[in-house]
Formats: sequence, structure tokens, C-alpha cells
Amino acid sequence: MNKRLRELEQKIGYKFRDFSLLERAMMHSSYTNERHLPKYQCNERLEFLGDAVLELVSSEFLFKGSPKMPEGELTKTRASMVCEPSLALCARDIDLGSYLLLGKGEEATGGRMRDSVTSDAMEALIGAVYLDGGFTSAKEFIHRFVLTDLEDKKLFYDSKTILQEMVQAEKMGEITYRLVGTEGPDHNKSFHTEVLIGDKVSGKGAGRSKKASEQQAAYEAILRLRRQR
Repeated sequence: MNKRLRELEQKIGYKFRDFSLLERAMMHSSYTNERHLPKYQCNERLEFLGDAVLELVSSEFLFKGSPKMPEGELTKTRASMVCEPSLALCARDIDLGSYLLLGKGEEATGGRMRDSVTSDAMEALIGAVYLDGGFTSAKEFIHRFVLTDLEDKKLFYDSKTILQEMVQAEKMGEITYRLVGTEGPDHNKSFHTEVLIGDKVSGKGAGRSKKASEQQAAYEAILRLRRQR
């Protein structure tokens, strides 16, 4: 496992002085439970710390980058930037799920790909970098791996709303989401959805929940509509 985690260090461009912090950040509670280790050894305490560091860094980023944005809008924007799906997307960019230490049950039910698991691990990793290298190191990590491609992330996670607004503005017809298939066992299902504008299929999506597959389909439809303009 050490070799794998050294690979993760290279990927994120940060070398830990205290390597045990990185190991702990990757240690899911299912792993500690299975091995009868103390509860505090899993990554949940680091996740708690990383969440606070992330909130401060993203707040400063918005405060400085949007000097005229009112407080309510700042709060709403920050929430969408650091929500579970957004952090899971960031975790996917560095394939964080593949480095996690999971219990057998969690592994068998697709934990490595689960948004709730990978987003928590992302926060734990931020907490570990903060403890190991201080605020500046954590801030650099967050700017590089979380506060990037924000327009794309916003477009993806607000895709159903944005598509609705585009279609209504152009009076293009009714939007319908149609589940066209599922595959895989119950604990690791994949859903396939089409989005129709009027009676025409405008986008297709796949995801681990119906909502995620609809989101993906809406995102594809937005990109298609933009290309047609």
C-alpha cells in the first residue's frame, strides 16, 4: 500500500513529512471496524478538520474574486462549490477512490466509486496536508484540485435547472427524463437516462443513481444546444 500512496503523493505534487497522516486520510471507517482498530484511527477526524480548512479557503477565494457579491449569494455559491458531488468530481480527477483502505463489505458494494466516500476522503486529505504542511500547503492543494474549472462544475451540478431555463427562454417544448435501462447488481447499479425536449432525444446520461444519470443527460443536452447556437 505504501507504494500506492507514494504514487498518490506524486499525483498531488505534495510529499508528506509525516506519511502516517496520508495513510490515515485514506483509512475508511469500514477498514478500522473490520480490523477492530480504535474508531479514532479512521479518516473521520481528518475529514472534520479538512472541511473547516476548505470552508475558509473557498470563502476567501470568493470574497476576493467577487467583491460585489452579497453575503447570501456568497454562501450559496460556496455551498455549491464544496458540496458532496463537487468534491467527488474533484476526487475522481485524481482517482482518489483507488487509494482508499476499505473494509471488504464496503469494497464489495462499490465504495470506491461512492460520492459520499470519495468526497469525505478528499476533505480528509485536505486535513492531512494542513496538519503536515500548514495552511499555505493546504491552500495550494485546494486551489489546484478543488477551486478549478468552477464554471464547468456549476454547469454540471446545476444542469437540470440550467437546461430548464434555456428551454423555457426559447419556448422549445416540454422536458422529459426517461429511464431507458439499468445494469449491474442492486448494490452497484448503473442507471441510463435520456432527456427529451418535446419528442426529440437531446442528451443521454449514465450514473449510479437516477438523479445522477438525469444530471449527466441534461449536461449533454446543454452542450448540444450551445453547439447549435
